[in-house]
Amino acid sequence: MSRQRFHAILWSLHMSDPKEDEENDRKRNTAEYDRLFKIKPLYTEITAACKAHFQPHQNISIDERMVASKARISLKQYMKNKPTKWGYKLFVLADSSTAYTWNFFVYTGKSEFLSGQGLSYTSVVDLLPFPLLGGGYTLFVDNFYTSPALFGDLFAKNIGCCGTIRKNRVGFPQTELNDLPKKAERGDMRWIRRSKLLFIKWMDSREVTMCSTVHAAFSGQTVRRNVKRAGVWQTKIVTVPDAVVDYNRSMGGVDVSDALIGYYSVLRKTMKWYKTFFYHFLDIAVVNSFILHKELHKMRVDPGMTNPHTQKSFREQLSAELRGDVPAAPPPLPPSSQVCMPAYYGEDATKHRRYCRRCSEAGNKTVKTPIYCTKCLIPLCLTSKKNCFKAWHTSD
Repeated sequence: MSRQRFHAILWSLHMSDPKEDEENDRKRNTAEYDRLFKIKPLYTEITAACKAHFQPHQNISIDERMVASKARISLKQYMKNKPTKWGYKLFVLADSSTAYTWNFFVYTGKSEFLSGQGLSYTSVVDLLPFPLLGGGYTLFVDNFYTSPALFGDLFAKNIGCCGTIRKNRVGFPQTELNDLPKKAERGDMRWIRRSKLLFIKWMDSREVTMCSTVHAAFSGQTVRRNVKRAGVWQTKIVTVPDAVVDYNRSMGGVDVSDALIGYYSVLRKTMKWYKTFFYHFLDIAVVNSFILHKELHKMRVDPGMTNPHTQKSFREQLSAELRGDVPAAPPPLPPSSQVCMPAYYGEDATKHRRYCRRCSEAGNKTVKTPIYCTKCLIPLCLTSKKNCFKAWHTSD
C-alpha cells in the first residue's frame, strides 16, 4: 500500500453516519446530546463481543484505564497515580487470571452519574450486568470503589468482594479499643466483623486497611519481608491476613491487560478524538483474541502440539491474514531417497526457508536456507560462498 493510499483511508475513517452526527450536534447543550455518538457503533459492538466470546473465571477485578491523549477536549482526564496521566478514562472489568477485558465504559464526566450513590458505586454496578454475568464471583477493587454499602449490596446478589478501604468511608468502624498501637510491629493485625463484612487493619511497611465478604480474618499465612536491623538487612517472616494475599494475587487483571496492550499498541497521533478510541478498541480486540488463543491452547491435550503464539507472532499472523497474503504452508517433504540430493522447499525461495542445521550446531542460529537434503530431510546452506550441504555429508 502506498503512503498516499494509506492516508486517504485514514482520512476517511469514520465510525458513524455523518448526517446523524450533524443531527446530534444540533442537540448540543441539551439532555439529548450524546458526547460519544461518533464512536457509539463500534463502541457497542466491541463491548458486546467482549462479553459474548468469554466467560470470566471466579476472580474478577475492576480498575481505571487511561488512553493517552493530549487533545483539548473536556473528555480528557488527569490521574496522577497512573503511568499515563493525561487521556481518556475507561472503567474496566477484567478477568484476574487471564487479564481478558470483559466489559468497559468510557467516562464522560460527573454529570452522567446522578443516581445519588456516587461514581464509585455506580461504575461497579454498571460494569456488572447481573443477568448476563451471573453470580458466584469474587470481585477485587481498590479503595476508590470499596464501601460497606456496595459490598453489602453485591453480597446480597451472590457476588463476594474484597478490596482496600479508606478509613474515612461511611460505615468503616471508628474504634480505638481495637485499633493498632502507634508503634505497631510488622505483621500486627486487628479485625472487626459486622454481619458479612470483615474489616482488617494490618501493619506492613505502613498500615493497610481491608474490607472483605469472602475471607476469614487469619488462617496462618505468612510472607517474607526484608527488615533492616543494626544496619544489616535481614529476612523476616511476618503474618498476613488472607484478604491481603488474595488481593495481591487477583487485583492486577486490568494492569496486566494494559501492559499487553502497551507492548504493541496501534495507537498513533491523530487530530480526531474518535480515532484515538478506534485505535484503542482495535487494541482491545487483538489482545482479547490473543488471550483466547492461549486459553484454547491450554484446553488441547495433544502432547505433540507446538507452543502457542507469542503476542508478536500472533499479531504478525493476524496482520497477514487480514491482508489476505498469508504464504502457503511449505509443501510436505518428499519421501527419503537413496541418494543425498539438494532440493528446494518450494518454488519461491524467498518464502520457504528454514534454519540451516549445520550453522545452528556451529552456534549461528540465524542463518536460513531454502534448500534441504532429500535423504537426510534437513535444511542445509548451498551457495557460491557457503556449502554446508557438502560439509555436512563429508564430515565424520
